[in-house]
Amino acid sequence: MGKREVIRIVRLTFSSATITEFEKLYEEHEEGISSQPGCIEVKLVEDASNPYVRATISKWVDEASLNNYRKSELFGIVWPKTKALFGNKPEVWTYVNEE
Repeated sequence: MGKREVIRIVRLTFSSATITEFEKLYEEHEEGISSQPGCIEVKLVEDASNPYVRATISKWVDEASLNNYRKSELFGIVWPKTKALFGNKPEVWTYVNEE
């Protein structure tokens, strides 16, 4: 068995009143998130049919790296600010890619 990269998709729903604020927040912290130990890449995508829905897609070298980020000071800053902007509960999917 080889390495198990982890791909995390988080679907986020906002409102017309909060989407711009979220995009600014993401832009402000994207570099910090992508430079976390074990982060291969992170990107923000827009839903094709709903302009207030975004998803973050992040790839990590392993599950431990993702979990370390989730326990980090940066996550403790970004996630509460993001949660305050939600129009609906987020949906999360985690996948592994064995190489």
